[in-house]
Amino acid sequence: MSINVGDRIPDCVLTRMSEQGTQPVSSSDYFAGRKVVLFSVPGAFTPTCSAHHLPGFVEHAADFAGKGVDAIACMAVNDVFVMHAWGESSNAGGIDMLADGNAEFADALGLEMDASAFGMGKRSQRFALVADDGVVTHVLIEAPGEFRVSSAESVLSQL
Repeated sequence: MSINVGDRIPDCVLTRMSEQGTQPVSSSDYFAGRKVVLFSVPGAFTPTCSAHHLPGFVEHAADFAGKGVDAIACMAVNDVFVMHAWGESSNAGGIDMLADGNAEFADALGLEMDASAFGMGKRSQRFALVADDGVVTHVLIEAPGEFRVSSAESVLSQL
């Protein structure tokens, strides 16, 4: 069962890169006391994710801030080094690139998927959610193979 509106974000440890190196991030701490848009992609550097999904949030970061969003996070089941490199190569300086290396957060959200048929193993579904002080206010899950409801433009239209 996937996470729903009104649910609290589950507590898991994600990883991000900082100036000091890799840094664990408690999801409970990350979402506490602020409005966060989290979008998740099946994989860093993959075609739709790199050409459309991440760039849309980079392009509209100021629009999200204007709607009261305090942080935008991009998550994928990749290691922290890949997520950091993808963020840098995409000029995604205003987006927090969060690694869910073992798919533990995707599992806890109920939004994992098996991409073994594509040689990618366990991954996260493509989705976006909005949480206010750790409570989910919007959940936008893509149908397999689609990219519509979790786009930056779609999420903005919901706020």
